[in-house]
Amino acid sequence: MWDFRLGHAIGLMFKTLPFIVFRLAVYFGIALGYVLMSGVGAGVGWGIGGFGDEDFRAISTFWGGVIGFGIVGAVMYVLREYLLYVVKAGHIAVLVELLDKQSLPEGRGQISHASHVVKERFGQASILFMVDQLIKGVLRSLVGLVRTVFRLLPIPGAQQLLRIIQAFLRIAVGFIDEVILAYCMRTRSTNAWASSRDALVLYGQNLKPLMINAAWLTLIIYVLSFIVFLAMLAPAALVAYLIPGGWSATGIVVALLFAWSVKVAVFEPLGVTCMMQVYFKVIEGQTPDPEWEAKLDGISKKFRQLKEKGAGVQASGDSSSAQA
Repeated sequence: MWDFRLGHAIGLMFKTLPFIVFRLAVYFGIALGYVLMSGVGAGVGWGIGGFGDEDFRAISTFWGGVIGFGIVGAVMYVLREYLLYVVKAGHIAVLVELLDKQSLPEGRGQISHASHVVKERFGQASILFMVDQLIKGVLRSLVGLVRTVFRLLPIPGAQQLLRIIQAFLRIAVGFIDEVILAYCMRTRSTNAWASSRDALVLYGQNLKPLMINAAWLTLIIYVLSFIVFLAMLAPAALVAYLIPGGWSATGIVVALLFAWSVKVAVFEPLGVTCMMQVYFKVIEGQTPDPEWEAKLDGISKKFRQLKEKGAGVQASGDSSSAQA
């Protein structure tokens, strides 16, 4: 059915407990920030609404909450590079070492050790972010390739099925970009662009088993997230009641935010760990296939950019060596 070992992956999660706690603190903090700022915005809107009738107060309360929510969203957009660099990539770094049966520091030392590994492989947060964006672009092209294959199949109601499959695949590849980053760390390459290119070629030539496993993981993680969402509804309703002029949908939004924080802090790294198990097992002993490299060259502009940047870093390194 699937090729990952869920029990082993959960065991690795416990071994990286300092990172899980760190992730929970970060993402619960973000969810709390959304709730508090929405509440503050709604409160300001409710106060302004006192200058008008009940309809005006309801509208101003609603838009105050929306503006508060939007302010936190803008801050998170600015911090997205930092979150990828410090939180996600750091956790991937320690998980890779555990998969390779290496020992790790305990407590906060685990987080500082991971930061050192990420800095060694990628340098600045902006470089890691650029690499990650290019990887996601290539993965979207691969999803498009799978979509094209399904479109050619003579299946009744294929268009409706295709839309469902397409939406599912978009979610499923969300785990893969972090697995590609894990490959860069595992190979200890100082040229992240070239390593990402090789990792994507290896992914492409093993597309079927990796997509199947990613699909199963997507289903498992979204079911778990839905259970957390249901569990969060009662406390979220209380939070909604405390917000001035609270409206019925507020409790659902709050529950969604806290379910999201558990998903990205706990369930997503579990999914990435499972995909790392599958990916490293499947590609063992393989080398990038030139045919698949040519295929990715043809379908993805982002892949060509990765190649160009990798070649540029290689040329720069060769030049430095020659001068030395």
